[in-house]
Amino acid sequence: MSYEILLTSTSFQDTPGSHQELLSKQNFNVKTLRGPLKENVILEIIDKFDGIICGDDEITRAVITKGASGKLRIISKYGIGLDKVDLVAAKEFNINVFNCPGVNKATVAEHVFALLLSYMKNIISEHEVVQNQQWVRYVGKDLKNKTLGVFGTGNIGKEVVTRALAFGMKVIAFDKFQDNEFAELYNIEYLDSSKELIKQSDIISLNLSLDSNTKNIIGYESLNYMKKEVIIINTARAGLVENEAILEGINKGIIGGYLTDVLEEEPIPLNHPFLGNKKIIITPHIGSRTYENVVNQGTMAVKNLMMHIN
Repeated sequence: MSYEILLTSTSFQDTPGSHQELLSKQNFNVKTLRGPLKENVILEIIDKFDGIICGDDEITRAVITKGASGKLRIISKYGIGLDKVDLVAAKEFNINVFNCPGVNKATVAEHVFALLLSYMKNIISEHEVVQNQQWVRYVGKDLKNKTLGVFGTGNIGKEVVTRALAFGMKVIAFDKFQDNEFAELYNIEYLDSSKELIKQSDIISLNLSLDSNTKNIIGYESLNYMKKEVIIINTARAGLVENEAILEGINKGIIGGYLTDVLEEEPIPLNHPFLGNKKIIITPHIGSRTYENVVNQGTMAVKNLMMHIN
């Protein structure tokens, strides 16, 4: 029997490797679309597929209901975050959902520091002026002795912590599930409130999943107790910050820079308020998009599909 599979992850599709070979060897009839797909697009076709390897597509209740009325019985997430999948509806309709926990932890942590070092050392600005045959030398800032506040000490957050310590930074953390053994091993301090973490941090790294408790964890209220010129790095989910608050914080000199790999709408709209702001660095959701990690993540997504399609 040949299963009908929908593949929407562009990273999976665009990067040749053993993950593609593994998928091609299966008895699957694979249709590819370039995600992330909106609800209305998936609704038209989802009932025709037994399974989907998805990225950040809108797998809503309506999509799951339509899929369950047809052939759909498994959703294999290429990646970790499941906030775009209606898990309640999936359970209701007995559709299995799997993701790839831990697979991209080192890769995304590296991207946190790629963004941070690029900003602190003026790498992008210096590159542009030299390419324009100018020799303007800006003054950067050190990471050493800065206080890094890590929101979320799951797999990625822990990798961020260990790299920060190698730079000689002081690390504080906030997580509703505290790993005290990890904290003791690396001599980091858990704070009891998100407010206190924001208050003490020179630099904030967002490594949380998005839910009703974490949405807009960086918002207008946060501006009242941030350190002046704090740097905020977001490689997790766009909804963790309130865009208008970020812009107001920058305009008032409270936020020194916002460095993000995630936006609420991707690709970025032409009229996005972040465009053209020199205090904001945006990368197009590439934190986990390295050759090595695409292969690892893609392989795990395919294996999840293979093991549970029946």
